[in-house]
Amino acid sequence: MLSENIKTIRKSKGLSQQELAVKLNIVRQTVSKWEQGLSVPDSDMLISLSEVLETPVSTLLGEAVIETEVDTLKAISEKLEVINLQLAQRETKRRKMIHWSLISICAIIVIVFAILLELESPYLGWNYNDPETALLGVAFHSFEWMFVRVAPIILIGAIILLKCGHKSSDC
Repeated sequence: MLSENIKTIRKSKGLSQQELAVKLNIVRQTVSKWEQGLSVPDSDMLISLSEVLETPVSTLLGEAVIETEVDTLKAISEKLEVINLQLAQRETKRRKMIHWSLISICAIIVIVFAILLELESPYLGWNYNDPETALLGVAFHSFEWMFVRVAPIILIGAIILLKCGHKSSDC
């Protein structure tokens, strides 16, 4: 609702995202993120936004509540806190999903390597006079050849991404 209201009121005032951003001393991408619902302005910025758009904060938030200024600021802060919490939870869930996907990829690569080591390329001793056996042998050899060359790169990339996920400052 906040995102739609910001966009609608901005357009009704004849302002572009860039013009609004300049008036608020922020970058245009911030306005874009507000209007897409990817982030929300903090309480001070919300007040500045309402002043620039000449619109009450309650209208931006989609309410027609008449309260004292202290109560209004408190209500705005609480709503923004809820929205920020929801955004944080969504981001945490996404990070966990990526984290476990990378761990799964690493585990699968290690397991396949262990299986290939244990099997010791049995197709090398097969009789390739039979066309079906020859085709199967070539398929196994092609898989093993590609896996041994590509999997280490994927494994190293996944490990680096896992490390970066824990400590963003290290990347």
